[in-house]
Amino acid sequence: MAQLRYLIIDGYPKQSRDQFDQVGMTLAGQLYAYLLLKYQPDARYDIMYASDPGVELPEEKGLEQYAGVIWPGCNLTVYHDHDERVVKMVNLSKRSYETGVPQFGSCWGVQIAVYAAGGEVKPNPKGREMGIARKIHLTEEGLKHPMYDGKPPDGFISHDDEITKLPEGAKWLATNDFTRIQAVSVKHKNGIFWATQYHPEYNLREVARLIVAREKKLKKMGLFDNNNDFVDYVKKLEALAKDPGRKDIRWQLAIDDDLISESIIQCEFSNWLKKIVTPLSKGEEPESGSF
Repeated sequence: MAQLRYLIIDGYPKQSRDQFDQVGMTLAGQLYAYLLLKYQPDARYDIMYASDPGVELPEEKGLEQYAGVIWPGCNLTVYHDHDERVVKMVNLSKRSYETGVPQFGSCWGVQIAVYAAGGEVKPNPKGREMGIARKIHLTEEGLKHPMYDGKPPDGFISHDDEITKLPEGAKWLATNDFTRIQAVSVKHKNGIFWATQYHPEYNLREVARLIVAREKKLKKMGLFDNNNDFVDYVKKLEALAKDPGRKDIRWQLAIDDDLISESIIQCEFSNWLKKIVTPLSKGEEPESGSF
């Protein structure tokens, strides 16, 4: 198979990226770059920091060089049409739908997938879903969808907004009690976009670092009773990341293999590569049920 090139859109503004650097968290775009090379070691990629001044995103002709477009999380708001950074990224997704370049995304990515195709996103009235998204279960469509081959529930998560209306051509794949739409597959114009509200690219260490980055906000929300609670929780996540065999921490935090095993955590992304990108790059049809 020819060497494939991917476009990774990291929409975090520089101030947010600097904060991630300060707490030792891997940048969003780089997380997906590592993940991509794990499953396709010969892949090439371009990371574009789309919120930075002067960064121009590819037009339709430029998109043709890419086998796929990957959307990490982002702390902007997809329905802020007054924000030029947001409009620029939504328009890129629209162009990707037009050209037929397959897209995959998480968190902000699932909201981009829906919004760019004509759906609706609003603030979640329950507030922020943070850390671990519990009791995710598949819808009737999700049970038979190839994105979920080999995937049990639960995932890492951090978001304030939620999808409130799906566009035409979208399949609702997963849900939980906190956020009604946790995953979608969108067929729009010439393209297909698989996306999750939770983060297949995260692991326990990255979630711990993200919690440190969001310390003030999470304490203000009342998610930690005091600073000792905060420190203890982060330490437990990081200890388990170093030693997944810690039975005590796994029991205390109710963490099973679906949040430990990389092959399970990353299943949606690897299925996208295998069932969408690879067939299309060979001029073949994607697996039945992908659209």
